[in-house]
Amino acid sequence: MRIILIHIFFLLIACLSNNIQAQNKLTDDLKISLGLHYGFNLPEYQMFTYITNNYIHSVDVSIIKETSGKNEWEQIFNYPEYGLSLFYSSLGNDDIFGREFSVNPFFRTNIIYKENFKLYNQIGVGLSYVNKKFNAEDNYLNVAVGSNINLHFNLRFGINYSFYNRFAINSGISFDHFSNANTSEPNLGINYITAFTGLSYRIGQKTTKKKTILSPHIKENYFNIVANIGGKYSRALSSKKYVTASISFEAKRKCYKVFHLGIGADIFYDNSVEDQLLDAGKEYKSIDSFQTGFHFSQTVIYNKLSLSLEEGLYIGLVEKVEEYHIYNRGIISYQINKKLSIRLAMKSHLHILDYPEFGLAYKL
Repeated sequence: MRIILIHIFFLLIACLSNNIQAQNKLTDDLKISLGLHYGFNLPEYQMFTYITNNYIHSVDVSIIKETSGKNEWEQIFNYPEYGLSLFYSSLGNDDIFGREFSVNPFFRTNIIYKENFKLYNQIGVGLSYVNKKFNAEDNYLNVAVGSNINLHFNLRFGINYSFYNRFAINSGISFDHFSNANTSEPNLGINYITAFTGLSYRIGQKTTKKKTILSPHIKENYFNIVANIGGKYSRALSSKKYVTASISFEAKRKCYKVFHLGIGADIFYDNSVEDQLLDAGKEYKSIDSFQTGFHFSQTVIYNKLSLSLEEGLYIGLVEKVEEYHIYNRGIISYQINKKLSIRLAMKSHLHILDYPEFGLAYKL
């Protein structure tokens, strides 16, 4: 598979290079990149130490588009880049964990931007396929992965150095996590960290970056009401799927154009609580399916897209299955209009993923 991806890389270079004149505008600021990774599983659970028998070896081929500063958001974020990556990786034990293939859209912001040098941060979320999953008969040690289809999250910090006209060297550190977001059991997931290096080639012309005077930022407060719905499995290898829902009220402050702070109150409903408490021999009351809490949030804004992190504390109606005190959310939102936005969230308890949510936020 690794050889196939490398051949794809050079085939794309040849095909796209032959069409530079015919498709000049399409290929402007377009790059193709090949990366090789080497690293190891993070021993999040002690059992991983015993069943991991090899290092992580990965390869990725990416199509990358640079922005030119056509709007103020591109200028604020130092002319960010976006693209699509095909990723193939070993997982530390071919017999138990198997191999992974993923397709990851990603977004890259430049922390430092110079003519021939960039220090960047990259975030990607996509779908992955693994050829080994948990099976009670012949793969019972794989308690990390309960389904072939999973979500793949990637975070990178790297440098890009341009040389010899169209070529550039990429190098850095990559953190990867994949799991099925508790849509199937088991779902401990796998985390691994790698060092990577690679080569990129600019297909078309490099356009001149635009620089304009940015509009002034106006600090103000705003309020949101949010409704979410989701689903989960319990953590007892149950085949039954449960409904989850939540309502939140948020107060936020536009501290900077690209960064907002907020506080909020949450009400959660978890349909799995009854079965989990009864299976554990504990007493259940109907009110136990509800939890309440307060959270703090930090939000990074890029035009109509935003990324938020929330840290919450259960207060009032607490979580009684595992007796967690703290909850978290990672949220991606897209603003449809001035009042309405859609969002995809993942609720967790520190590093333990609980369930995904899909929701709507309305600005009051």
